[in-house]
Amino acid sequence: MAAVLEFHEVTVRRGQSILLDGVDWVVEEDERWVVLGPNGAGKTTLMQLAATQMHPTSGTSDILGSRIGKVDVFELRPRIGITSAAIAERIPRGEMIRDVVVSASYGVLGRWKEDYDSLDHDRAQDLLVEIGIPHLAQRTFGTLSEGERKRVQIARALMADPELLLLDEPAAGLDLGGREDLVSTLSMLAYDPDAPATVLVSHHVEEIPPGFTHVLMLRQGKVVAAGLLEEELNEANLSATFGMPLLLQHADGRWAARRRSRRASS
Repeated sequence: MAAVLEFHEVTVRRGQSILLDGVDWVVEEDERWVVLGPNGAGKTTLMQLAATQMHPTSGTSDILGSRIGKVDVFELRPRIGITSAAIAERIPRGEMIRDVVVSASYGVLGRWKEDYDSLDHDRAQDLLVEIGIPHLAQRTFGTLSEGERKRVQIARALMADPELLLLDEPAAGLDLGGREDLVSTLSMLAYDPDAPATVLVSHHVEEIPPGFTHVLMLRQGKVVAAGLLEEELNEANLSATFGMPLLLQHADGRWAARRRSRRASS
């Protein structure tokens, strides 16, 4: 199985700050990873590296079989699907949803004079159906709820048939219902054997969709644990990651965590 992403001793420095410190990480094409860690752990930096938007200060970063620093990243980026708050902010609020999705074929935000054929429009519509939002095709982005916008972004990220899908805190800002709808959508993708290798960043174990296979846990730029979800996501690793004693529960394919009380510790 080919590695979609491979970091070896990756370190990122900015001035006197070390954002990532000697990170080793391999993502295979059939894997679905969740990246967990508190604010400042290095998750955003990790995603920027994976998206080819940043080079490591030291170490090696191989994305889709190419060594970053020795390849034109503009050739790699169309092969990577991304959702993030930064991208959402750049989507014109008056853009129709069908155009938000189809414009990913050209890697642009906002329709202008691009010429899309019927295959492009058919694929965009199929993705809206797959994500469960075909009824939004004629709506404009600015009229959608936050949860609907997140799902539109996922459809857009899949439009170019990427080999790597990066989801940067997709459930941020959602209410309980919106989060559960999104988790269900991501779980459906996780179980799809034709879906791309996927990396999801989150602060919360409750947002891990069923079907995700691996976990990477970061604290202060360093790897606390990495590997199979069922082996590495445990109370000891989670507590070390967030710097406090935590209780972890797993039921019906979902995870939940809370701080361990003094009574529970005694």
